[in-house]
Amino acid sequence: MANTPDSPQAERTVISEDSHHSSESIKAVAIYEIVKGVGALLGAAALVLWHNDLEHWLASANDSWRRYFGTLLAPQVESTIQIAQQASQNWTLFLLFIVFYVSLRFIEAYGLWQDKTWAYWFSVIGYGIFIPVEIYYLVISPFDWFKLSILILNVIIVIVVYRSMRQKGLL
Repeated sequence: MANTPDSPQAERTVISEDSHHSSESIKAVAIYEIVKGVGALLGAAALVLWHNDLEHWLASANDSWRRYFGTLLAPQVESTIQIAQQASQNWTLFLLFIVFYVSLRFIEAYGLWQDKTWAYWFSVIGYGIFIPVEIYYLVISPFDWFKLSILILNVIIVIVVYRSMRQKGLL
């Protein structure tokens, strides 16, 4: 049987060639991981630079936020301030945590970009495990658009990675 463009042989060849490359949607997830890692690094840099004067810096940042944005994302800003205050009490331990977190984000991004099977599993499990927790907090606390958008983003990422895993025959 000839290997014409319409033959099953040609179709298998195309599928196997495509199965060794990350799709654009998987690369978008990898970029998202890089953005999260860079954001954590910026937070770590701020902690290192301002840990001695963190209370004053946080108060100034909070005042500026309220002046420009009012109550937009106020619960998240308050939560971030509380975490930063706790981090300032033991900032070296917190920096180690951030380095670990950033390493995971960058390793996952590399794995997804390079189309590694372990990275797909890591993403699906890593994002999927938090979905029930996010739903729980959405239900028990007052409605919050930010929490809802994080939940939706995580569900989309799980769906994108899961679909890619199915296409590649990993499931």
